[in-house]
Amino acid sequence: MKIKNETKVGILAAFSIALLIIGYNFLKGNAIFSNETVLYARYSRVDGLAVSKPILINGFQIGRVDALKLQPDGMIVATLNINGDYQIPTNSIARLESTDLLGSKAIIMELGNSKVFAQEGDTLNANVEKNLMEAVQPVQKKAELIIDKMDSILTSVNAIMNPQFQENVNKSFSSIASTLSSLEATSKKVDNLVGSEGSRVSAIMANIESISNNLKNNNAKINGILDNLHNVTDQVAAANFKQTLDNANQAIAELQGVVKKVNSGEGSLGLLVNDRQMYDNLNNASKNLDNLMIDLKENPKRYVHFSIFGGGKKDK
Repeated sequence: MKIKNETKVGILAAFSIALLIIGYNFLKGNAIFSNETVLYARYSRVDGLAVSKPILINGFQIGRVDALKLQPDGMIVATLNINGDYQIPTNSIARLESTDLLGSKAIIMELGNSKVFAQEGDTLNANVEKNLMEAVQPVQKKAELIIDKMDSILTSVNAIMNPQFQENVNKSFSSIASTLSSLEATSKKVDNLVGSEGSRVSAIMANIESISNNLKNNNAKINGILDNLHNVTDQVAAANFKQTLDNANQAIAELQGVVKKVNSGEGSLGLLVNDRQMYDNLNNASKNLDNLMIDLKENPKRYVHFSIFGGGKKDK
């Protein structure tokens, strides 16, 4: 049977279309004839991640990223096609990580230790690792700080290299050298003095040692003398104090006797203190004596007469 040209053209066209579809999927990384498990992972950001990016375990590719979809809350859901030959534990982590300096990303699968494996449509735990530039930023900041410090150090070095500063430093070293020379000369003088007076110092130390030995040997005697002196001073102090108390008691007793006699009217003082009539008489006598003295001052001729020739009239 003869095949028509139209049939040949149709078969060729269908074969070409199928080959084109298979080639396109192959170039995208889609496995047409292999069994795959579809899993999902949620990321807050997917910088550098694109469809058909590999999914790796220890550098070995086990799948690819099939799709990326933005959610209303801003999260991105990545569809992961895993080769059916590999089972992924449910506690595994799909970490988004940079694979080169240009920022290309891949999903690195960190396998968990769970005995339960992820099934079709499960969502894995996800983690976004810093890219290389973000990881280098702290180092860059530290490098900038170090450069600033180096700049300040170089500025200080330039100041030190200033000729005037060098001159001042040279003067300081000269002063230090002269000071050390003076100290050396002084130490030599001290050494000579100690050497020349060494015998006298030895004699003085020997005398001091002898005195200390004598004191040590006569320590018991010195203690006895001090004890006797202490006893004597205690006895003298006690005797004087007792005698003083006895004299004071005796004086108080005598004073009490005198006061008692005065209060009882004995003796002249007692009579004078207790006799009201004697007090009045003494008061009157004092008044009369006072009047007499006043009259004597006013009329002295009444009591005293003077005559040169022995005669004269007497006034009444």
